[in-house]
Amino acid sequence: MSKNFHCCATCQHYRILKTPSGTATRCDRLGYETKPAYQFNCWNPKDQVRQLIDKREQS
Repeated sequence: MSKNFHCCATCQHYRILKTPSGTATRCDRLGYETKPAYQFNCWNPKDQVRQLIDKREQS
């Protein structure tokens, strides 16, 4: 089920940074700039995403 949620935007390491030139998104763990829909093998879902995954798996 997590394949439906697996993306950078749902990971606890995903950050949105406001810069003078605009908005930047990055992975704090990897140190890379990223996009919300990207996927990396180090994905660790945010608590609310983990709860949603667990809820859907129980249904």
